[in-house]
Amino acid sequence: MPELPEIETIKRELEKAVLGKKIIEIIINNPKVIKEPKDKKEFVKEIKEATIKNVLRKGKLLVLELSTGKSLCIHLRLTGQLIYPGEPGKARVSFKLSDGKFLDYRDQRLLGELHLVKNWQDLKFVQELGPEPFEINLEDFKEMLSKKKTMIKPLLMDQTFISGVGNIYANEALFRAGIHPQRKADSLSDKEKELLFKEIKEVLNEAIKYKGSSVDQYLQLSGEPGEYMKYLKVYDREGRPCLVCKTPIKRITLGGRGTYFCPKCQK
Repeated sequence: MPELPEIETIKRELEKAVLGKKIIEIIINNPKVIKEPKDKKEFVKEIKEATIKNVLRKGKLLVLELSTGKSLCIHLRLTGQLIYPGEPGKARVSFKLSDGKFLDYRDQRLLGELHLVKNWQDLKFVQELGPEPFEINLEDFKEMLSKKKTMIKPLLMDQTFISGVGNIYANEALFRAGIHPQRKADSLSDKEKELLFKEIKEVLNEAIKYKGSSVDQYLQLSGEPGEYMKYLKVYDREGRPCLVCKTPIKRITLGGRGTYFCPKCQK
């Protein structure tokens, strides 16, 4: 699933590509991805002729604020993609813009969601989101961890605890901080918490710089893959030598997700 760096990349690209443009036609090839409103004719009616006034990101959610006062919320989840300029025949839903080009929503497995709402902040999954790493300070982070007895890796992936960090970057941050993914959150020392907080933000910023990681089906708005995969130090490197100590990287499953770590460097 795309994480904060991937969604932030698309958000920045959308700002450059579609901001200020009008939606003049909507082509729906598969309505299953449209969750609100239920009436697809109403969806088309309320979007057609609207201008894209602002592009926002909250956690892993993209929000296009429209001139009508409504917001088009796009949750890519595991297989969703936004492509511009697109080809309507390849899209689940395609938006023709005033420049004559199409903004496509593609989704091979129909796992993503489109919501057209009056107030995107009222969406249930938005209200349940925890703060982003860039929205809190070190003392907040320390306090948050001190109250949790769960394993640190699944906790970092819990979007109600801290939003935007997913499997890839939780693996990477823990490796860089030298913390074993099965450690209990409340067992971390203040020094470990400080280092982990630093590494979370640094790895997210680096991934944004390189346009995200295309390890599954994530693509940039242009349809090109992200470039951060070659900088990953532990994710998807099972059996390969640790880049620090040469010990083979191990893989276990935590919270239903593949978890990669160095058994020597991470304690």
